[in-house]
Amino acid sequence: MDSLRVFDGRPIAIATKHGKEAVIAPRLSEALGLRCIISDQLDTDSLGTFSGEVERRHNPLETARLKCSMAMEITGTELAIASEGSFGGHPTIPFIPAHEELLVLVDKKNAWEFVVRKLETKTNYSQILLQSYNELEGFLAQAQFPSHGIIIKKSADDPTDCVKGVHDEKALRETIQRFMQLYGQCSLETDMRAMHNPTRMTVIDSLTAELIQQIQSACPVCNTPGFRLIDVQRGLHCSNCGLPTRGVKSDVYRCQNCQHTEYRAPSHGLKNEDPMFCDFCNP
Repeated sequence: MDSLRVFDGRPIAIATKHGKEAVIAPRLSEALGLRCIISDQLDTDSLGTFSGEVERRHNPLETARLKCSMAMEITGTELAIASEGSFGGHPTIPFIPAHEELLVLVDKKNAWEFVVRKLETKTNYSQILLQSYNELEGFLAQAQFPSHGIIIKKSADDPTDCVKGVHDEKALRETIQRFMQLYGQCSLETDMRAMHNPTRMTVIDSLTAELIQQIQSACPVCNTPGFRLIDVQRGLHCSNCGLPTRGVKSDVYRCQNCQHTEYRAPSHGLKNEDPMFCDFCNP
Protein backbone atom coordinates (compact mmCIF):
# COMPACT_ATOMS: atom_id res chain seq x y z
CA MET A 1 0.00 0.00 0.00
CA ASP A 2 1.34 3.44 -1.01
CA SER A 3 0.41 5.62 1.95
CA LEU A 4 0.83 8.75 -0.16
CA ARG A 5 -1.76 7.57 -2.74
CA VAL A 6 -4.31 5.80 -0.56
CA PHE A 7 -6.85 8.64 -0.78
CA ASP A 8 -6.20 9.66 -4.39
CA GLY A 9 -9.45 10.29 -6.29
CA ARG A 10 -11.75 9.34 -3.41
CA PRO A 11 -14.64 11.66 -2.43
CA ILE A 12 -14.62 13.19 1.03
CA ALA A 13 -17.41 15.10 2.75
CA ILE A 14 -16.37 18.27 4.56
CA ALA A 15 -18.77 18.37 7.51
CA THR A 16 -19.47 22.09 7.86
CA LYS A 17 -22.11 24.73 7.28
CA HIS A 18 -19.78 27.56 8.25
CA GLY A 19 -17.48 27.86 5.25
CA LYS A 20 -14.53 25.82 6.51
CA GLU A 21 -14.16 24.23 3.08
CA ALA A 22 -12.45 27.46 1.99
CA VAL A 23 -9.25 26.39 3.77
CA ILE A 24 -9.73 22.62 4.10
CA ALA A 25 -10.64 21.67 0.52
CA PRO A 26 -7.64 23.15 -1.34
CA ARG A 27 -5.15 21.42 0.96
CA LEU A 28 -6.88 18.01 0.80
CA SER A 29 -7.19 18.19 -2.97
CA GLU A 30 -3.61 19.23 -3.60
CA ALA A 31 -1.81 17.03 -1.05
CA LEU A 32 -3.97 13.88 -1.04
CA GLY A 33 -5.89 14.01 -4.32
CA LEU A 34 -9.26 13.94 -2.55
CA ARG A 35 -12.49 15.13 -4.19
CA CYS A 36 -14.17 17.40 -1.67
CA ILE A 37 -17.95 17.45 -1.28
CA ILE A 38 -20.14 19.91 0.63
CA SER A 39 -23.82 19.27 1.41
CA ASP A 40 -26.25 22.09 2.18
CA GLN A 41 -28.44 19.47 3.90
CA LEU A 42 -25.96 19.06 6.74
CA ASP A 43 -26.94 20.92 9.91
CA THR A 44 -23.96 20.80 12.27
CA ASP A 45 -25.69 23.38 14.49
CA SER A 46 -27.94 20.56 15.71
CA LEU A 47 -24.93 19.36 17.74
CA GLY A 48 -24.38 22.70 19.46
CA THR A 49 -24.08 26.44 18.79
CA PHE A 50 -21.68 29.03 20.20
CA SER A 51 -24.55 31.46 20.79
CA GLY A 52 -26.34 29.05 23.11
CA GLU A 53 -29.53 28.06 21.27
CA VAL A 54 -28.35 24.43 21.21
CA GLU A 55 -26.16 23.09 24.00
CA ARG A 56 -23.28 20.85 22.97
CA ARG A 57 -24.00 17.49 24.61
CA HIS A 58 -20.78 15.68 23.72
CA ASN A 59 -17.08 16.39 24.13
CA PRO A 60 -15.30 18.05 21.17
CA LEU A 61 -13.86 14.83 19.70
CA GLU A 62 -17.16 12.97 19.87
CA THR A 63 -18.95 15.98 18.38
CA ALA A 64 -16.51 16.07 15.45
CA ARG A 65 -17.00 12.32 14.94
CA LEU A 66 -20.77 12.80 14.90
CA LYS A 67 -20.39 15.54 12.29
CA CYS A 68 -18.40 13.11 10.14
CA SER A 69 -21.03 10.39 10.54
CA MET A 70 -23.83 12.79 9.59
CA ALA A 71 -21.90 14.02 6.54
CA MET A 72 -21.09 10.49 5.32
CA GLU A 73 -24.71 9.43 5.68
CA ILE A 74 -26.01 12.44 3.75
CA THR A 75 -23.42 12.30 0.95
CA GLY A 76 -23.01 8.53 0.71
CA THR A 77 -19.24 8.80 1.08
CA GLU A 78 -16.87 6.70 3.20
CA LEU A 79 -14.62 9.62 4.10
CA ALA A 80 -15.40 12.77 6.07
CA ILE A 81 -13.55 15.53 7.87
CA ALA A 82 -14.82 17.85 10.61
CA SER A 83 -13.50 20.36 13.09
CA GLU A 84 -14.80 21.45 16.47
CA GLY A 85 -13.77 24.57 18.34
CA SER A 86 -13.96 25.39 22.04
CA PHE A 87 -13.43 28.82 23.60
CA GLY A 88 -12.99 30.02 27.16
CA GLY A 89 -10.35 30.68 29.79
CA HIS A 90 -6.90 29.17 29.28
CA PRO A 91 -6.56 25.91 31.28
CA THR A 92 -3.25 26.93 32.90
CA ILE A 93 -2.77 30.70 32.35
CA PRO A 94 -5.14 32.84 34.45
CA PHE A 95 -7.18 35.61 32.79
CA ILE A 96 -6.09 34.63 29.26
CA PRO A 97 -8.72 33.58 26.69
CA ALA A 98 -7.95 30.41 24.77
CA HIS A 99 -9.09 28.63 21.64
CA GLU A 100 -8.85 24.86 21.30
CA GLU A 101 -9.52 23.50 17.83
CA LEU A 102 -9.76 19.83 16.94
CA LEU A 103 -9.78 18.34 13.43
CA VAL A 104 -10.70 14.73 12.68
CA LEU A 105 -10.74 12.76 9.44
CA VAL A 106 -12.66 9.47 9.46
CA ASP A 107 -12.14 6.74 6.86
CA LYS A 108 -15.01 4.29 7.31
CA LYS A 109 -13.77 1.97 4.55
CA ASN A 110 -10.41 1.29 6.23
CA ALA A 111 -11.55 1.91 9.84
CA TRP A 112 -8.98 4.69 10.22
CA GLU A 113 -9.21 7.91 12.20
CA PHE A 114 -6.76 10.80 12.11
CA VAL A 115 -6.90 13.52 14.79
CA VAL A 116 -4.97 16.73 15.38
CA ARG A 117 -5.65 19.49 17.90
CA LYS A 118 -4.22 22.86 18.82
CA LEU A 119 -4.52 25.15 21.85
CA GLU A 120 -4.14 28.83 20.89
CA THR A 121 -3.96 32.02 22.90
CA LYS A 122 -4.18 34.09 19.72
CA THR A 123 -7.95 34.56 19.64
CA ASN A 124 -10.36 37.48 19.61
CA TYR A 125 -12.78 35.58 21.87
CA SER A 126 -14.49 38.01 24.24
CA GLN A 127 -17.89 39.07 25.53
CA ILE A 128 -19.38 41.97 27.44
CA LEU A 129 -22.66 42.96 29.06
CA LEU A 130 -23.06 46.42 27.56
CA GLN A 131 -24.76 48.91 29.85
CA SER A 132 -23.05 52.05 28.56
CA TYR A 133 -21.82 53.12 25.12
CA ASN A 134 -18.53 54.10 26.76
CA GLU A 135 -17.64 50.39 26.92
CA LEU A 136 -18.33 49.75 23.25
CA GLU A 137 -15.18 50.96 21.49
CA GLY A 138 -12.80 48.96 23.67
CA PHE A 139 -14.78 45.78 23.12
CA LEU A 140 -14.95 46.29 19.33
CA ALA A 141 -11.18 46.79 19.15
CA GLN A 142 -10.54 43.59 21.10
CA ALA A 143 -13.09 41.72 18.96
CA GLN A 144 -11.37 42.95 15.76
CA PHE A 145 -14.63 44.32 14.41
CA PRO A 146 -15.61 44.69 11.56
CA SER A 147 -13.40 42.00 9.98
CA HIS A 148 -14.65 39.63 12.70
CA GLY A 149 -18.37 39.24 13.32
CA ILE A 150 -20.32 40.14 16.45
CA ILE A 151 -23.31 38.43 18.10
CA ILE A 152 -25.82 40.59 19.95
CA LYS A 153 -28.17 39.08 22.56
CA LYS A 154 -30.45 40.42 25.26
CA SER A 155 -28.26 38.68 27.85
CA ALA A 156 -25.34 36.26 27.84
CA ASP A 157 -27.50 33.36 29.03
CA ASP A 158 -30.61 34.11 26.95
CA PRO A 159 -30.33 33.60 23.18
CA THR A 160 -34.08 33.97 22.52
CA ASP A 161 -33.47 37.38 20.93
CA CYS A 162 -30.20 37.06 19.07
CA VAL A 163 -28.61 38.72 16.02
CA LYS A 164 -25.56 36.94 14.60
CA GLY A 165 -22.84 37.69 12.09
CA VAL A 166 -22.88 41.48 12.41
CA HIS A 167 -20.03 43.14 10.46
CA ASP A 168 -21.60 46.51 9.62
CA GLU A 169 -21.21 49.36 12.10
CA LYS A 170 -24.55 50.99 11.25
CA ALA A 171 -26.39 47.68 11.75
CA LEU A 172 -24.45 47.08 14.96
CA ARG A 173 -25.40 50.41 16.52
CA GLU A 174 -29.03 50.16 15.42
CA THR A 175 -29.33 46.68 16.94
CA ILE A 176 -27.66 47.78 20.18
CA GLN A 177 -30.05 50.74 20.42
CA ARG A 178 -33.06 48.46 19.88
CA PHE A 179 -31.87 46.02 22.55
CA MET A 180 -31.16 48.85 24.99
CA GLN A 181 -34.67 50.21 24.53
CA LEU A 182 -36.25 46.77 24.95
CA TYR A 183 -34.11 45.33 27.75
CA GLY A 184 -32.06 48.19 29.21
CA GLN A 185 -28.88 46.31 28.31
CA CYS A 186 -27.48 43.92 25.73
CA SER A 187 -24.80 41.26 25.56
CA LEU A 188 -22.11 41.44 22.89
CA GLU A 189 -19.88 38.51 22.04
CA THR A 190 -17.54 37.54 19.27
CA ASP A 191 -19.06 35.36 16.56
CA MET A 192 -16.79 32.29 16.64
CA ARG A 193 -18.31 30.60 13.59
CA ALA A 194 -15.48 30.11 11.10
CA MET A 195 -16.94 32.18 8.24
CA HIS A 196 -17.27 35.16 10.59
CA ASN A 197 -13.90 34.70 12.31
CA PRO A 198 -10.75 34.92 10.16
CA THR A 199 -8.53 34.25 13.18
CA ARG A 200 -10.23 30.90 13.78
CA MET A 201 -10.15 30.10 10.06
CA THR A 202 -6.36 30.55 10.11
CA VAL A 203 -6.09 27.97 12.91
CA ILE A 204 -8.24 25.49 10.94
CA ASP A 205 -6.00 26.02 7.91
CA SER A 206 -2.91 25.31 10.00
CA LEU A 207 -4.49 22.19 11.52
CA THR A 208 -5.38 20.87 8.08
CA ALA A 209 -1.71 21.10 7.12
CA GLU A 210 -0.78 19.20 10.32
CA LEU A 211 -3.38 16.53 9.61
CA ILE A 212 -2.00 15.98 6.11
CA GLN A 213 1.51 15.70 7.54
CA GLN A 214 0.24 13.08 9.99
CA ILE A 215 -1.47 11.07 7.24
CA GLN A 216 1.68 11.15 5.12
CA SER A 217 3.69 9.67 7.99
CA ALA A 218 3.49 5.93 7.33
CA CYS A 219 4.01 3.14 9.85
CA PRO A 220 7.53 1.69 9.35
CA VAL A 221 6.14 -1.84 9.81
CA CYS A 222 2.80 -2.05 7.94
CA ASN A 223 2.92 1.24 5.96
CA THR A 224 -0.50 2.36 7.26
CA PRO A 225 -0.93 6.16 7.10
CA GLY A 226 -0.96 8.18 10.30
CA PHE A 227 1.98 6.90 12.34
CA ARG A 228 1.65 9.59 15.00
CA LEU A 229 2.58 10.96 18.39
CA ILE A 230 0.12 9.56 20.92
CA ASP A 231 1.85 10.16 24.27
CA VAL A 232 5.07 11.18 26.00
CA GLN A 233 7.34 9.24 28.36
CA ARG A 234 8.52 11.30 31.32
CA GLY A 235 11.69 10.77 33.35
CA LEU A 236 14.30 12.99 31.69
CA HIS A 237 17.37 12.78 33.95
CA CYS A 238 18.54 15.79 35.93
CA SER A 239 21.87 17.20 34.72
CA ASN A 240 22.99 17.69 38.34
CA CYS A 241 21.95 14.62 40.36
CA GLY A 242 21.13 12.23 37.52
CA LEU A 243 17.75 11.26 38.96
CA PRO A 244 14.60 11.14 36.78
CA THR A 245 12.43 14.26 36.63
CA ARG A 246 9.01 15.06 35.23
CA GLY A 247 10.61 16.28 32.02
CA VAL A 248 9.78 14.50 28.77
CA LYS A 249 12.28 11.72 28.04
CA SER A 250 10.72 10.36 24.84
CA ASP A 251 7.89 11.02 22.41
CA VAL A 252 5.72 7.93 21.91
CA TYR A 253 4.55 7.13 18.36
CA ARG A 254 2.05 4.38 17.52
CA CYS A 255 0.35 2.87 14.48
CA GLN A 256 -3.44 2.66 14.71
CA ASN A 257 -3.42 -0.49 12.55
CA CYS A 258 -0.69 -2.85 13.81
CA GLN A 259 -0.02 -0.97 17.10
CA HIS A 260 3.71 -0.81 16.39
CA THR A 261 5.18 1.65 18.91
CA GLU A 262 8.39 3.66 18.84
CA TYR A 263 10.02 5.87 21.47
CA ARG A 264 11.71 8.81 19.77
CA ALA A 265 13.85 11.69 20.97
CA PRO A 266 11.54 14.47 22.17
CA SER A 267 11.00 17.57 20.07
CA HIS A 268 12.58 19.82 22.74
CA GLY A 269 16.00 18.25 21.96
CA LEU A 270 17.23 18.25 25.57
CA LYS A 271 19.57 15.49 26.76
CA ASN A 272 19.09 16.34 30.47
CA GLU A 273 16.73 18.42 32.57
CA ASP A 274 17.73 21.70 34.23
CA PRO A 275 18.14 21.17 38.03
CA MET A 276 15.63 23.95 38.68
CA PHE A 277 12.93 21.55 37.43
CA CYS A 278 14.20 18.63 39.51
CA ASP A 279 12.11 17.65 42.56
CA PHE A 280 15.27 16.49 44.34
CA CYS A 281 17.60 19.41 43.57
CA ASN A 282 14.87 22.02 43.83
CA PRO A 283 12.10 20.54 46.00
